Amino acid sequence: MKSGVELIEKLALCFGPCACEGEVEQAIREELAQSRATLSTDRMGNLTAHLAGPEGAPRIMLSAHMDEVGFMITYIEKEGFLRFDTVGGIDRAVISGRAVLLGDETKRIPGVIAAKGIHQQTAKERKALPELSDLYIDIGTKSREETEKVLERGDFGVFDTRFARFGKEGAYIKCKALDDRLGCAVLIEVLRAVEEKALPLDLWFCFTVREEIGKSGAGVTANRLQPDFGIIVETTAIADVADVEPARRVATVGEGGVLSLLDRSTVYDRALIDFALETGAKYAVPVQVKRYVSGGNDAAHVQRSGAGVRCMALSAATRYLHAPVSVAAVRDYENMIGLLTHMLTDWKEELK
Repeated sequence: MKSGVELIEKLALCFGPCACEGEVEQAIREELAQSRATLSTDRMGNLTAHLAGPEGAPRIMLSAHMDEVGFMITYIEKEGFLRFDTVGGIDRAVISGRAVLLGDETKRIPGVIAAKGIHQQTAKERKALPELSDLYIDIGTKSREETEKVLERGDFGVFDTRFARFGKEGAYIKCKALDDRLGCAVLIEVLRAVEEKALPLDLWFCFTVREEIGKSGAGVTANRLQPDFGIIVETTAIADVADVEPARRVATVGEGGVLSLLDRSTVYDRALIDFALETGAKYAVPVQVKRYVSGGNDAAHVQRSGAGVRCMALSAATRYLHAPVSVAAVRDYENMIGLLTHMLTDWKEELK
């Protein structure tokens, strides 16, 4: 059983693009095997861990998505090269020359995304980003027949990135898929922290699928559970880097979990936000408010499920989201766990 940074590493390195989340689910099941939560997986692939509360207790859905952005093979050239499309929002500027892993739930084939070399490009081509149609994946084969022995159209791919701590005293982590394996790790640690407290809450820890393409497993889960409250644990794209004005930086790495007031798809419950801020102040747990309206997450699907759900999003400020390498702060991870644990332990009766 892993915890802390080791838990994030285990989950982040799993192969889990949209519609291929099985390895992530299995890793989470391993981590929760000794908990007293009841585990179940629905026909879409969403995993839930239930800590049952007393009859009539507030039903709270805590949700993080298991999938990551990636690629899907669409065609195999006669020379063995693979054409592909992206699965989720990936900037073309960050993919050429990147190492990838290709396959499905059982196989892993290394490759590299490539394009026409700079020495063969025209002056006009050097000034523009290559289109996806100009890129291909090389797995070291020489023919379509050789490639088809190991891969086929419809197989998936993810960035092949090692996990590392860096910065002073290892204050930061970098890897692929921190969106949202860091959130999944938070949920696991919070479940462990509260499972022996016998709280007067009906708690559902939900590890969902297909967030990155908008075909949300969280919406399916919420319609099934019909929660009173939804807490979405995510990462949020930020811009706390040079040459970005403060008001547009969204949030700051290392200053606590990020609470959203509004994004492109959800208006968040102000009473929940105030409760989170009060809890952070009470226990000296850093928490910050998102200072730019952008993005969206599974809260949109959860909020609009059933008869409606009161929602809050708590995110890790993360640099370079959806890139081969994302960066987050270890202390933000720890503070998100602390804040959610205190919130559940001190849950307000008046929130009903």
